[in-house]
Amino acid sequence: MHPVMPDSFSEPPSPLAGAGSAETGERETLLSVRDIRQSYHRGGNADLLVLDDVSVDIAAGEIVGLLGRSGSGKSMLLRIMAGLVAPTSGVVTWRGEVLRGPVSGIAMVFQSSALFPWLSVQDNVELVLEAQGIARKEREALAREAIDLIGLGGHEKAWPRELSGGMAQRAGLARALSVRPDLLLMDEPFSSLDVLTAENLRTDLVELWCEQKLPVKSMLMVTHSIEEAVLMCDRILLFTANPGRVEHEVPVSLPHPRHRDGLAFRELVDRIYGLMTRRAPVLSEADLPEGGLSAPASGSVYSAIAPVTIGSMVGLIEGLAAPPLNGRADLPLLAEKAQLELDDLFPLVEALQLLGFAELEDGDILLTEEGARFSMSEFDERKTILRHALLQQVPLAKAICNILDERPNHVADAGRFRDELCEGMSPGYAAQTLQTLVGWARYAELFDFDEDADQFFLDDEISRAGL
Repeated sequence: MHPVMPDSFSEPPSPLAGAGSAETGERETLLSVRDIRQSYHRGGNADLLVLDDVSVDIAAGEIVGLLGRSGSGKSMLLRIMAGLVAPTSGVVTWRGEVLRGPVSGIAMVFQSSALFPWLSVQDNVELVLEAQGIARKEREALAREAIDLIGLGGHEKAWPRELSGGMAQRAGLARALSVRPDLLLMDEPFSSLDVLTAENLRTDLVELWCEQKLPVKSMLMVTHSIEEAVLMCDRILLFTANPGRVEHEVPVSLPHPRHRDGLAFRELVDRIYGLMTRRAPVLSEADLPEGGLSAPASGSVYSAIAPVTIGSMVGLIEGLAAPPLNGRADLPLLAEKAQLELDDLFPLVEALQLLGFAELEDGDILLTEEGARFSMSEFDERKTILRHALLQQVPLAKAICNILDERPNHVADAGRFRDELCEGMSPGYAAQTLQTLVGWARYAELFDFDEDADQFFLDDEISRAGL
């Protein structure tokens, strides 16, 4: 037996078809997520909480965006929604029934096309239909129609190695659409593509949706691009971390096609930047299975530090201080001018905040008095300013310096600090935090690090300075 499939893509059901309730007039809820928690056991340490108290409804007739930084747990939530991962606690229901595994009404598109290199485009698309037990003649027709719909007509016999990145991702989309899912889940489907290719594919997908040519009732897209979410979605769920939660829901009522330069578009993007920059820093997906993120446990001793170099911080400070910005910039415009993605810009902003060099206000970044002084200083004075900031603003840096000062040989094992960091984050991110801090401390001539001995130390010059 296999699910009854519509005869053709030529007259697809409207995304709204069948979505209304005869009694309430409300759209049909396809997927419901309630009180989801996801955690990982870490040996002798406390469990690492990845998702906490996540509740989401996906209704027919809408494109929903799940927006957040890499490492915030968005992809994990998507896999739970797809029935690929069982949550630690909470319930997922599909059309009112508890979801206990993958179902035929949900299809998923990943960051990469995930095509089998030994199969042609046609065979790759047919594979999922064959797994559903659909007869050969019917699956050949369904596959060809999906390939044509997504703009790959004429490439049915091509091998994956012969496709560009955009064409390969279109093939992945065709494979997902060929089964005519009610809900299409997309995990950053455009992130691996170049800017122009991603823009073309986004535009095509939205046009097909608006023209009701897509054989789906709803789409949920994970993204870390604010503009992408505003371009495509009807509502946007802002995802925070430590652990992962839906913190805000932003409706998008702008008509399609949407234009990046429109005032309403820019205002909405700016509003989302403002909401996202009020949140706690997002950690890395360091070393958890299936790309799970690293989130600090409650009561952790030290804060995590994003992997930001001194050079990138200096560049941002100097750019902010120079005309025409003169110490203040709108984050969306700054990201656009500097060609920085969300995952590049936010760690920089957080690092400047941590050191007291910048503040955030309604989606704008402002240099503090200390940040402005840093921008105008010469090299040696910048070292002194950063040294002071590390000792005053970063407890981990101060703790390391205190131990080094107390010991006659001015040497301290890094292991003890790494262990303390691991009480609140994964080992991979603890190592990353220490590595970032060492880079900052070296620039400031605060302390140094011997990788072979795994020790922090003060060299003779720093010791003589009494630091």
